[in-house]
Amino acid sequence: MDLNNIWNSFLEKIKVQISDIAFETWFSETKLISLNNKTATVLVPYHIHKKNLSENYSDIIEEVFTEISGSNFKFNYVIEEEVENNLTEDNQIIGVPNNNDLYESNLDPKYSFENFMVGPSNKFAATSALAVAEQPGKMYNPLFIYGSSGLGKTHLMHSIGNYIIKNSNKKVLYITCDNFVSDFVDICRKNAGSNNMDAIKQFKNKYRDIDVLIIDDIHNLVGATSAQQEFFNTFNELYNNEKQIIISSDRSPDDIKKLEERLKTRFNWGLQVNILPPDFKLRMSILNKKIENNELSGVVPEDVKEYIASNCVGDVRKLEGAITRVFAYATMMNGSDITMDLTIEALRDYFVKTIVSKNKMDQVVQIVCDHYNLTNEELLSKKRSNDIAIPRMIAMYICRVYLDENLTKIGIQFGGKNHTTVMHAVDKIKKEIIKDDYLNGEIQKMLNEIR
Repeated sequence: MDLNNIWNSFLEKIKVQISDIAFETWFSETKLISLNNKTATVLVPYHIHKKNLSENYSDIIEEVFTEISGSNFKFNYVIEEEVENNLTEDNQIIGVPNNNDLYESNLDPKYSFENFMVGPSNKFAATSALAVAEQPGKMYNPLFIYGSSGLGKTHLMHSIGNYIIKNSNKKVLYITCDNFVSDFVDICRKNAGSNNMDAIKQFKNKYRDIDVLIIDDIHNLVGATSAQQEFFNTFNELYNNEKQIIISSDRSPDDIKKLEERLKTRFNWGLQVNILPPDFKLRMSILNKKIENNELSGVVPEDVKEYIASNCVGDVRKLEGAITRVFAYATMMNGSDITMDLTIEALRDYFVKTIVSKNKMDQVVQIVCDHYNLTNEELLSKKRSNDIAIPRMIAMYICRVYLDENLTKIGIQFGGKNHTTVMHAVDKIKKEIIKDDYLNGEIQKMLNEIR
């Protein structure tokens, strides 16, 4: 019995029965790994896949699979770490727990899941966002998205809102934290010296008579003591009525100083997802997508794109702004061809500094691959044979101990590994070099190559 052929047939059939974005998010990276005792065990990327496939797609999965196999199977979903440790867990316990009149949602229709570019640095955030969009108020509440400016938090939040409005009749409100505070200050002024109950009622209706509240840049609530009190009350009202709350910040809840502890506690009730800066491959994909949407598509040399992607490391907006600037400069130069010289001239004052190579972790991967005669694909794969696993652990060790990268970033760099997997690798190499002088010497040789 060929499991791959069975699962490929299953995927082909189910793909035509669900939306493209649902298939890409929940099914495209799944794999059937065993059929035993009328149970089909399926490998999935994240815990969130286990929960969502079990709760929202179980009927269609069992129906299509029965059609393919001719037998009835129950489904068990596992992640790679569980397979490695021979562990399974109940898929049902993963996670954290009206027609409308015309209503101003403040959503920007140009943002959607379809045009959100996904890579290792933001895949978990994108997957979690779609899960919330499909089941608002039921999956992860609140959903707290955090990360530096320009990485796509706002894009994801608008995507959630637009998806919900398109697929339901729920009321959605997108608002920035500054606007929330401004609205609150306005009603306080109107109420000063009088009993303006209409303004207070209008404010409460705006923020509480909704199904989904999306609030951007919640860190700006710091310093506004009275507004924090009002947001606390608003949060409780929505949460107690099982309304979805989606929040963004440039840092995690615990890192927002001078924010009331009771708000931090509530922000931790649901799911926190971190968006990291895009890797080189994702930056190139974002550039290519931006170029496709421009009239000058097809005329940008590869070395120009690589130059821009290498210099814009931590900000997607800056990346998109750079290629826009190059197009504008070429137009001003009477439609000149886009060359490396023209690009450098156009971006002379745009880049603070030049970063010719990719990040240091990319360099470590290449050095380790060269040392052990491996390809990048082999090192970053899921293969567990010693001739690949040991070099992979050495590379993780160097990134952690000598580059001081955090465990999450290293896990993303090495194919989406869990931070505990990275920690295990680092600890193993630390122990090995104490008793193995040869290994220690080999690692020192590789360290000498890092510039």
